[in-house]
Formats: sequence, C-alpha cells, structure tokens
Amino acid sequence: MRTVIFTAQNRLSILHSGREYFPALIEAINAARIEIYFETYIFSLDEIGTAVRDALKRASSRGVAVHVTTDWLGTGHILGKILEDSLKVDGVECRTFNPWFVRGIARTHRKLCIVDGDVAFVGGINIISDFRNDYKDNRVLPAPRWDFAVRVQGPLVAHIHHEMQTEWERINPLHLISRIILRRETRSIQDRVVGKPGLAGFVVRDNLHNRRTIQRSYQRALGVARKSVFIANPYFAPARKFRQALAHAVDRGVEVTILLGVGEFWMQDAVAQSFYPRMLRKGVKLYEYRKTQLHAKVAVIDDIWATIGSSNVDGISLFINHEANVVARDAAFARDLRAHIEAAIAESVEIRLEDFANRPWYKRLWYGFAFIVYRCLLRVVTLGDYT
Repeated sequence: MRTVIFTAQNRLSILHSGREYFPALIEAINAARIEIYFETYIFSLDEIGTAVRDALKRASSRGVAVHVTTDWLGTGHILGKILEDSLKVDGVECRTFNPWFVRGIARTHRKLCIVDGDVAFVGGINIISDFRNDYKDNRVLPAPRWDFAVRVQGPLVAHIHHEMQTEWERINPLHLISRIILRRETRSIQDRVVGKPGLAGFVVRDNLHNRRTIQRSYQRALGVARKSVFIANPYFAPARKFRQALAHAVDRGVEVTILLGVGEFWMQDAVAQSFYPRMLRKGVKLYEYRKTQLHAKVAVIDDIWATIGSSNVDGISLFINHEANVVARDAAFARDLRAHIEAAIAESVEIRLEDFANRPWYKRLWYGFAFIVYRCLLRVVTLGDYT
C-alpha cells in the first residue's frame, strides 16, 4: 500500500457548493486546449448537467481529447446511455464503471476533473443541481446542498493526472500482462515531501494497492491531534480502528466535534445513531445538520491538517468503493475550511446524551439492530476487512 504523496507549492482553492464549483469547472473546460479527464458518480441531465455536458462537447469539437467516466449505478443505466450517445456525437470518449456489477459490488464514487494537466478539481460534488436531492426522485431541497470541492494548481496536479489516466485504462478489460505493467507503473511514483507552503497530497482508495490509504491518512492525523478535530460527513459508520482513533484523541484532551447529515437514508441514519451513546459518553460533540442535504466529506484537525474529497466515513467508502481525497497540511486552507464547518454547526442541532436517552426504547433498539446488520453485511462483502 502506498502512503500519501505530498508535494509543496500547490495553490488550493475551496469551492463551497455547486454555486462556486460549477462555474469554475465550466470555465476550466471552456479554456481547455489539449485534454480533459472527467470522472463522476452521478451525472444528471438537469440544467447543471446539461451545461457541463455541453461544455465537454464544445471542448471535444475544438480538438480537445475528452475522456468521461461515469458510474453505472450512480448515473443509472438508461441516463448513462443517453449521456454517452450525446457526448459521442461530438467525439467525446466515454467509459462506464462496472456495468451490471461484472467486477463485483465496488463503485467509482470519485468526483474528479483535470484539464490540460494544469488544473484539477477534487471533491464530493456530483453533477446535479444544488437544489435537487441526489436519490429521492430529484426532489427539490429546501436550501442548496452543503458540499465542497477543491481546485488544485501546482505539482500535485501531476499525481492526480497520473491516477486518472491509470483509472481510465483499468476500466476496460486488460490482459494479465497489461495489468502487471500498469501496476508497476503506478507503484513507480515515489513519495516525496518538498518544502512547506501549499503542502498537499492526493489519496485514493481502490481494491488493488490502496485498500486502506484514506482510512490510514485519517488515523495518522487523529493519532497526532493535540487540540481539535472537526469532521463533517453524511454517512457515518466508522469501523473499530477509526472509532478507536477518535476515542484516543478524546482521551488526550482533544476536542472532537462531528457534524452529520440526516434524513436521506433511514437505514444509514439508524446505523449512525447507534454510535451516539458511546461517542457522547466519551465526550464527543455531535451535531445534526437538518437545514438541507449535507453531502460534504471534509475534516480539519488542529487547524493544520484538512481533507476534502468523495470518501464518507463508513464501510462502503473506506473498504469497498473507489474514492479520492485531497489532504492538505496548510494552515490557511485548514482555517478556511474550519470556518465553513463552524458556520454549518451554528445552523445545526446539538445532540446531547440526555436527549438521546429520552428517545423511545424501541427506537434505540432499532439503532442497535441496524448496526449489527450493517456490520455483518460489511464483514461478509469485505471478507472480514471491515475492522
């Protein structure tokens, strides 16, 4: 397993929600001269998706080599075919990740774009309007979805570019010799840390040699935390080692605050709530964001370490799906992201131990049952790796 590759002198810009992300993305696509690699889990054809699709089509018509990858489950079989047919008319190359689950249950949950090897976008934002729910029949949200991406310029872009090229090649069937060569080429990138300003790394999770890279990057940061931990995530179901890292941080006197999204999947809510009593008794501060859909996967530790990406803190993201995060060791970037998290916490509902204890006994029983089912399923599909 490769550790995080850190480079310095990167310029990192936080993009809060689609309101900031989509204009920046389309501007970069419109300026493309050579090539574009684009990956997403959901590619809706609403007003936002149509605008992004048309920008990709225009780029291809200008002679730019455009490569688009969508997930067969996330985008949907029918919608994905419509999108692919439309893009191919203008010469865009399209690939679908794991159609009909022919390569197991893993999905590509990554949201990435790289343009001309100069600028990259990494985050949790799908190609869908901020006002439309990802899953519930595109139901209109009461407020814009709370989510983030990061625009990257600098040396780190080369690593993101290499990873996206590698994933593009992996998606199509390869002969055994080709897979061995590809694996060696991927391993050939050496870890390096250069200087201090703009220090950032690109971490991915897959089912080859990066099986636990994202979880371990979290655990290392939690292991050296001294003051504060802020985590915001919509799907919270950490395995034992992640929970232990949080508990050890609290034992050292670190203030741990977790902001959770609720109301999207009833089963996921129940699993997350099964952790509430233990975390609250430990001293973890818990908040539920109920204003709108919280979809961000972000964290800040000690105002120096921060991450933005596609990976949830649950078994599906950390042990099954393909994911991608940017991890930064940059104080200005961390403070900026923390300010966003704290603003959301101010609009959230704090969960206290006494409030949880007053919930009906059958609800608390249901939370425990949901966790047992979830844990058993994850241990089966990960062959016992969910620890």
